[in-house]
Order: sequence, then C-alpha cells, then structure tokens
Amino acid sequence: MKSFSDSYKAAGVDVTAGYRAVELMKQHVARTKIPGAISSIGGFGGLFAPDLTGMEQPILVSGTDGVGTKLKIAFLMDKHTTIGIDCVAMCVNDVATVGAQPLFFLDYIALGKNKPEKVADIVAGIAEGCVQAGCALIGGETAEMPGFYPEDEYDVAGFSVGIVDRNKMIDGSSLQAGDVILGVCSSGVHSNGFSLVRKIFDVNAANLERYEPELGKTLGEELLTPTKIYVKTIKALQQACQVKAISHITGGGFYENIPRMMPAGLTAKINIAAVPVLPIFQLMQRVGNIPQRDMFNTFNMGVGLCVAVAADQADEAVRAVAAAGEKAVVLGEVVAGEDGIVLC
Repeated sequence: MKSFSDSYKAAGVDVTAGYRAVELMKQHVARTKIPGAISSIGGFGGLFAPDLTGMEQPILVSGTDGVGTKLKIAFLMDKHTTIGIDCVAMCVNDVATVGAQPLFFLDYIALGKNKPEKVADIVAGIAEGCVQAGCALIGGETAEMPGFYPEDEYDVAGFSVGIVDRNKMIDGSSLQAGDVILGVCSSGVHSNGFSLVRKIFDVNAANLERYEPELGKTLGEELLTPTKIYVKTIKALQQACQVKAISHITGGGFYENIPRMMPAGLTAKINIAAVPVLPIFQLMQRVGNIPQRDMFNTFNMGVGLCVAVAADQADEAVRAVAAAGEKAVVLGEVVAGEDGIVLC
C-alpha cells in the first residue's frame, strides 16, 4: 500500500507529489551512472565503490555549496533546468582544485510546494552538471516545507566527494617566485555576488526580459548562464604539465580566493589589463557605479579559475586548456611578498 496521509496533505505536504518527483528524476539520474556507483535513487544512503587501483595513498576530498540568491533569477524567469549545474559546479570545482576527481554528488532541495515537474527540471540540471564533471548522482533529499519557503520558491544545495593520490595532490608547496599565473575564462557571473547583481539592476521579471545589445541576449539569459565546470580542464592540465596551485574564483573574487593558493612569503602579481573582463561585468560596473576594487573583490570578472605553473610550461598549459574546450590567458606571476595578491 502506498504511503498517504490526508492530515499531512491538509498541512501542506503532499507525499504523493514526492513519489511522482522521484519517478520523473530517475531518467536524469541514470545519465550520471559511472563505474563504482552501485546505489539506486530511493534508498537511505548513497553507495559508491571507488577504484583504488594504482593508488599508493588515496585521499578523499569533499566540497559543499549552494546556488545562493541566483535562485531569485530562476524564480522570476520560471526557468529551472540549469540552476542545478551551478550547484554541482560550486562543489566539484572546489574538489578539483587539489587535483581530485569527483566521484559522486548528492543534492538537497527544499521547497514551499513540491511540484514534481519543477523538481525534475532542477534535477535535470544537477544531472547535467554531474555528467560534465564525470561523477555520479547517487542520492539526495527533497523536503517540502510549507510556511517556511514561499510556494514558488526553493533552495538547492549539495556536496561532492572526490579522490586523489597523495603524491598527485595540487597543494601549492612547489610554488616559487617566477611561476606564471594563468586565468581560465568564466562563462559569466557564475553563482556569486548575486545580492549585489540584483541591487545593481533592480532585478524584476520585466527587466530580466530586456535585450541588452552589448550582451547579445536578454539580461535574464546572461545572468542565468550556468557556472563553468572545470574538472576535465584541470585533468587536461595535469596531463600536460606540472600544475602547482589552483584557485577557484568564487565569492570574494580575486582578493579573497587567489591568496588561498599562495604559501607564506609569496604573492600573486596580477596585471589588471590582462584580465579578460566580460561585457556583463563592464555593464554592472557602469550601471551600478561600482569601484574597480569592489568589482574584483566580489566577482570573477571573466576568470573562473587561476592556475599556477612554471614559466617554461605556460604555453603548453594554455594549449592544454584550449584542447579541453576552454580559453586561458596569462594574468601575471608569482613574486616574493606577504600580501597574497597585488593587482596592478
């Protein structure tokens, strides 16, 4: 007999909608199955059997994050098929910065009202993100919370676990003055700084539909562009050269994230003129009258990943990124100093 409660439904929770959502998402989850994934959706725990062949000292690496107030854009546009990519990207990119391969991902979706088709759309994006990262979606949780979230709103968070052999970890320990810092281009704002973005544009349903000539699309289309997933790009870099350190440029922009990959006594010297600033950031700075310092302390400015390599491997690294389907530019170099980062 199927679980059902009239009393719970009267309180705003329809368990049958949850069953329908699970059925709709199964086709998306199936896309993410990789060797090692041995669980099926619906169990109490997600199961994964990692292949440790050839590893001397396997290290598990985990990352967790959400999408933040970028979700407000999805609500206003009533488009929910890409927001899951952002959720996966924010987790797996962090895991990959130490050279780990993400193995699996789990999501948590909390909403005011469980609309199975909307949940399936969200999971479709999560599945696409997992496919891009080469990891399995092995479980998750959907929580219907009437009275806590508005009926048409939700939150999405998740976490990923990856693995790397200790002797292949990217930890910044080999960094030295003279190394080159590359920037791998972003797709746009990604999933950070949206509280400021929404304030700059006074975001509402009408202005999200406004066509912006300098963007070549509507404002809403630009802002909802999914976060780049760099797992395969990092793998290509590792195969082409010695990657010394990586920083995922997320909330806090350049000033908070790049110093996190710099050991004591070393500083990243970044040439502002070399940063491939995307039109959306130019538009935001102009419309919001935002100081340049604040822009670089909030947004990725067109650079989703910073990678440090030896100077004599910089050209090969740029070619490897291009072969992986992305674009990289030389942003600066590693110098002696305690500032962590200097933009000049």
